[in-house]
Amino acid sequence: MSYVVAIKAAFICFPILLILLFLPYMIREYHKYGSVYWYRGLILFSFILYLMVAYFLVILPLPTMEEVMALDTPTTRFIPFAFVTDFFKESGFVFTDFSTYFKAFTSSSFYVPFFNILLFIPFGVYLHYYFKWDLKKTTLASFFLSLFFELTQLSGLYFIYPRGYRLFDIDDLLLNTFGGFLGYFLGSLFLKILPTREEIDQKSLKMGEKVSFGRRTLMFVFDFSFVSLLIGIFRLPYPFLIFACYFGILPLFFQGQTLFGKVFRLKIYREKAHWYSYLLRFLLFSFEIYGFAYITFMIFGVFSYYFGIWDLVMHWFILLLFLIYYLIVIFKMIFHKKLLYEKFSHTSLISTIKKENSFSNEN
Repeated sequence: MSYVVAIKAAFICFPILLILLFLPYMIREYHKYGSVYWYRGLILFSFILYLMVAYFLVILPLPTMEEVMALDTPTTRFIPFAFVTDFFKESGFVFTDFSTYFKAFTSSSFYVPFFNILLFIPFGVYLHYYFKWDLKKTTLASFFLSLFFELTQLSGLYFIYPRGYRLFDIDDLLLNTFGGFLGYFLGSLFLKILPTREEIDQKSLKMGEKVSFGRRTLMFVFDFSFVSLLIGIFRLPYPFLIFACYFGILPLFFQGQTLFGKVFRLKIYREKAHWYSYLLRFLLFSFEIYGFAYITFMIFGVFSYYFGIWDLVMHWFILLLFLIYYLIVIFKMIFHKKLLYEKFSHTSLISTIKKENSFSNEN
């Protein structure tokens, strides 16, 4: 029953951790590969979920402070392979008597050591299949992860409790490490039936040759937020001029990239090598995004004033117009079509992954 509680707790907490980690994960993937490949995300986040389940199985259910203070049981056991003795002593197992088998293999003296092995098999699989660790590193990592779990128990959850409320058992170290050892060999089977790490990387790089909607949007959000933060912290005057310098002048000195253009591996390509192309791109972008909204409000303001159009109707109509317009913009970006400001400035946003990936393929 405690196993179920621990697993439920892990699944409840995992979405919170997923939200906290997803943005940093996306930034890392865009920087390294230029794309966020769902298959890699599935592997890495399932690995995190597995570690959470394993950790919660070690610490849950949490006892009360009074229950721990009342404990008088040993906190450590350093006798190796004591689980074998316990099995024969407690399970009633008799090798020649088949009637004892079911009871023996359903007793806690069997399934607790068995689950200790089973718990670490996925760890070995992940380390071998995705992280490409050899047998020695996988076995050592399994040992140290198990040691971390055992010390967590021995320390009373990092000294929150006055003493350990679970047993530090040398057998757990041995069985967990053996589970990771077995998982390494099972990982070899996964390598035969699932895409290899190299194939996953190549797929990610291939996807990164294109400029996705999410990638360019995140780059702009970070660039815009960075400049806004600078303006706010230092109380800089003429904010539009500062934005123009950042987006229109700075790329001249950084091969068509802004600060977060480098992070997301994106650059502005100039079809005509005019020095003012970046600045023209920014000005046209500002007009397309903000000028459209301003002119629309002006037009409907005039109509409302001279022709008595109801304000409520006008506002809903403007909202619908904006929605249609920006949906068109989003769909154009999703399908890698040039926007108006890109056409008139003769510029486009390209991925620097393409050049680097092509070079690596040639070598």
